[in-house]
Amino acid sequence: MLEVGTDELVFQIIIVFTALFVFVASMVLFTSFILFFIDYFQTKHTVRRNYPLLGRFRYLLEKLGEFFRQYFYAMDREEQPFNRAQRSWVYRAAKDESNSVPFGSTKDLQRPGTIFFLNSPYPVLEEEATPILPLQIGPFCRTPYLAPSFYNISGMSYGALSHPAVLALGGGAKRAGCWINTGEGGVSPYHLDSGADLVVQIGTAKYGVRDLDGKLSEEKLLRIAGYPQVKTFEIKLSQGAKPGKGGILPANKVTAEVAEIRGIEKGFASHSPNRHPDINSVENLLDMIAMVRQVSGKPCGIKLVLGNADWLHELVKAILLRGERSAPDFITIDGAEGGTGAAPMSLIDSVGLPLRESLPYIISLLEGSGLRGRIKVIASGKLITPSLVSCALAQGADFCVSARGFMFALGCIQALQCDKNTCPTGITTHNRRLQRGLDVSEKTERVHCFHQNMVKEVTMLAHSCGLVDPRELGVQHLRIVGGDGVSKPLQL
Repeated sequence: MLEVGTDELVFQIIIVFTALFVFVASMVLFTSFILFFIDYFQTKHTVRRNYPLLGRFRYLLEKLGEFFRQYFYAMDREEQPFNRAQRSWVYRAAKDESNSVPFGSTKDLQRPGTIFFLNSPYPVLEEEATPILPLQIGPFCRTPYLAPSFYNISGMSYGALSHPAVLALGGGAKRAGCWINTGEGGVSPYHLDSGADLVVQIGTAKYGVRDLDGKLSEEKLLRIAGYPQVKTFEIKLSQGAKPGKGGILPANKVTAEVAEIRGIEKGFASHSPNRHPDINSVENLLDMIAMVRQVSGKPCGIKLVLGNADWLHELVKAILLRGERSAPDFITIDGAEGGTGAAPMSLIDSVGLPLRESLPYIISLLEGSGLRGRIKVIASGKLITPSLVSCALAQGADFCVSARGFMFALGCIQALQCDKNTCPTGITTHNRRLQRGLDVSEKTERVHCFHQNMVKEVTMLAHSCGLVDPRELGVQHLRIVGGDGVSKPLQL
């Protein structure tokens, strides 16, 4: 009886699976039939109209192409915006793994623009090394900032980033002893909870410090300045991803919490103006800097992408007329290669000067006007490896900041989903299921390790050049490969 029962059970299972298979196959055929007729009669897509159903695979393959290139086809040094070699260095540094590689460099050492550091016959011994001293920002403020690290976290807003990402970045910055820039989205509870030093960015929409009319509110500015974690303020004029265009936050990222922090309406896309409506001249800019500094008692600087430089000469003249106390306490130079923010391709590709050109220009201008000692210079723009950071320091930067480097430290895989709320690593999404993959304690440690290993290897490069402190690097320690494949001295 048992054997007969078992046979019947097997037969019933076969019947069920056969019926299920027929049902699924029927649904697939039915759906394919519908899609075929939709494609055949639609008029928007030529390929789908000429090749109904089959034409859809073209769009699927186009979408999947960027992922196949990243993992299977692109060489270590050819992918953009960051190649595999660069990302791998960050991943190893964040995991505190060895960054030694065997069998020689894969870098094309004769490619025009390649930088060489000139090593000394007498490099600094480890026992001769000394601690890197903090650098003061804002000497004329009531509360100057003694910045501990030359490498820091650049502006990324809460809203664009998820709250676990902000907590991990802030926690890592606190452990590493560096600052984190809030981005233009305002100061969130997650920034404050981390305990890290904060640079509060004031964007063109003045999120977090705006009144009901969208103007800068002294009351809110004073309240935010009261937090001990807040060390400086940065007035953003432009950024590398989109010079000449304001920030963009899609509607699906404007949650109730984000809306409250920014002072905007929930569920509607947030578009910042392409400039500060109340800054029409260098005089207006200096007035705003003075107001922020006076109300907060803390340093205030500006962030810009260099394009037309005439206004900078006007700014320098205005500063010299008012006196050096009126100068911005720092200038953040963002190269056109910067790019955490989503932006139109025409702006990303074609507007603004890259950091390698704009940084020396600013340094030369400040030195020529006698303001170099007064104004600190912060370099930004794809500075995610020790050689790039060291090069910026050698060209005159006092500090370097990075956004995407620290995103890679969090686990970013360059999936290019930042503006779609579908980030698979939980960094730039408010989808709780996707955020679950980002463990704050684990990523906090990775941010800390990435920073520490960056500082360690930049210092190692300086020691190789015979220098104790990385800030002693200068253009005399660099050569650049020209169009003929031969290097020549790098000049400011």
